[in-house]
Amino acid sequence: MTTALTKAELAQFYGTSKYHRYTGDLVLTDGAAFLVRNGAKWLVDVIASARVDPKVRREPFEAWSLKVDLATSTAVVTCTDGGKEGRQPIRLFRQTIIGTDFPLESLELYAISDEGLGAKVVMLTSEY
Repeated sequence: MTTALTKAELAQFYGTSKYHRYTGDLVLTDGAAFLVRNGAKWLVDVIASARVDPKVRREPFEAWSLKVDLATSTAVVTCTDGGKEGRQPIRLFRQTIIGTDFPLESLELYAISDEGLGAKVVMLTSEY
């Protein structure tokens, strides 16, 4: 049984009670795991596949953005370094998605290095 992805559903996540091992060096919070279980596994797979790019892999703080055009069912996934020291964010990765049924116009995620886990933790921004 899946749950509809709505802003209200995602707003319930504000921290995590456990980490969920995903693939390679990625670990998911409860909110990111909720996305995977409810139809957005493809989005986390995009984040995982971007790890082959050394710029993305080396960055300790990744800010991921999904912008969806609901009328055309297309989307753009972008990763930046989040901007540091008050400067504009540097784009590290961008991918166009042709054909998506993702129900929200936008979504923001972070992927942050955690030395204790030896992994990048993917989370909803509300879990940061």
